[in-house]
Amino acid sequence: MADVNRDKRPLSPHISIYRPQINSITSIINRVTGIAMSLAAVLIVWWLLAAATSAAYFDLVNGLLTSWFGLLILFGSLWALWFHFLGGVRHLVMDFGVGYDIKSVDFWGKAIIVLSLALTAASIFCLSAF
Repeated sequence: MADVNRDKRPLSPHISIYRPQINSITSIINRVTGIAMSLAAVLIVWWLLAAATSAAYFDLVNGLLTSWFGLLILFGSLWALWFHFLGGVRHLVMDFGVGYDIKSVDFWGKAIIVLSLALTAASIFCLSAF
């Protein structure tokens, strides 16, 4: 027997009906930062290849990476590194079955965001001393 109401109901719940939670947002950002760090690795390899090629080409690439836009990308990559690292530590701890209650999930989601920003600022401060 055919279902008469098939066209009148949704096939499955859509993502738009769910309220974003800190856990889902940090999980998505953790995946995005992993991809972003792969792209940053390409920039670092490009910089190293330019250094091995010629002084003129290195000056061009180094000029691009030390411009305001290049520094913005590098600082963003540094933040992505810290965020991804802290997210990985959180998932490693959760692999042991710890931190699955709502309070812990919310706390560590917010803590990862704050700690990644603080560690990025501390790293920039320490690197600027050189």
